[in-house]
Amino acid sequence: MISPDEIATRAQRAYVPFLRDWLRRVPFTSLSFPAGTLPTDYRTLQQEVELLLAKAKKRRGFGYQVEQQMRVMRAFGTQSLPERITIESAEDLLRLAGKTDEFAAFQSDVALIRATLPQLESWLEPNVQRIIEYHNVWPDLLAVCAYFLAHPRPGLYLRELPVAVHTKFIEGHTAILRRLLDTLLPPTTIAYDEVQFELRYGLRYDEALVRLRLLDPALGLRMGLPLTDISAPISQIAELALGGSDCIIVENKLVFLTLPALTGAIAIFGSGFNVERLNTLHWLRTCRLWYWGDLDAQGFQILAQVRRYFPQAQSFLMDKATLDAFRGFVVPGTPCAINELPGLTAVEQALFTELATTTLRLEQERISFHYAQEQLHHVLTSRPSSS
Repeated sequence: MISPDEIATRAQRAYVPFLRDWLRRVPFTSLSFPAGTLPTDYRTLQQEVELLLAKAKKRRGFGYQVEQQMRVMRAFGTQSLPERITIESAEDLLRLAGKTDEFAAFQSDVALIRATLPQLESWLEPNVQRIIEYHNVWPDLLAVCAYFLAHPRPGLYLRELPVAVHTKFIEGHTAILRRLLDTLLPPTTIAYDEVQFELRYGLRYDEALVRLRLLDPALGLRMGLPLTDISAPISQIAELALGGSDCIIVENKLVFLTLPALTGAIAIFGSGFNVERLNTLHWLRTCRLWYWGDLDAQGFQILAQVRRYFPQAQSFLMDKATLDAFRGFVVPGTPCAINELPGLTAVEQALFTELATTTLRLEQERISFHYAQEQLHHVLTSRPSSS
């Protein structure tokens, strides 16, 4: 037979559907369900019936009603026994579920949302749990949303937004704000392919720095830059007039710093598996491009990643001849569970498979400076530049 605790659990399960009905102004309909199978032991039956009746609305003034029926039982004679349980009113449901105060807060929050941003009406019903979850902060959430509605893609840092919320508020509530803003804002103002909050809604942010060397000082003079070694936010690097240059991406800082002067060439200090951020350097698509990473499985994984954004990229000193020439400097590498990489040539795939299988690594700084310099001059002068 059903217990008072199980009835409370049923009420809790009915709570969210009740909220959705309330939002749609659907009148409450009483809930009714069987009292369940009766115990076969008379003492147990007596105890469970007494407990069920003691917690019923008739005794407590709220909760569930117990519908009883006279039944003739072979072992116990004629008994008045529970047949059905009924929750008659919304108030009874809320008190049984322990949600009376929460529902009052929910009503208040919904009234505020409807009065402030009626555009969120369609958002309310599928998101009743989030309305409850953010009970204490709806005034601030709505203030932020109202600002973005009036000023889409504002081009400011979060700290600069003229909204009366504390500095860290937006940073701490990006998940719910994203759901709200995706509902409220015109689609043309949302960068749907961006996950980062600032990029998605047109805010400034602390950009990653890209370090770049102009291996040909004439490139800097052409752009009016008295510099050859530049570290700047990637959006500023993207504005440089470097299209058509020869470019080599390297992963080791000392290798990067010791690359020789080369006509019409630049070098980018790599960022490992974060290389996809270079995708915003649109001028890089017009460059002859080389990637020089460690001769190991991870180096080829990064090469494949580079090719996903820049199909013209060639590998540099990531070949069998270089591995054999410096095999004395090979060390144990990092295990790799991947068997095949898209974007590699057949020769590169074979070497990747060998390195992944043997778990070996030749770090790029182990390759001698003179050997690397000779090979670099060779590849850069082996065919005309694309510029």
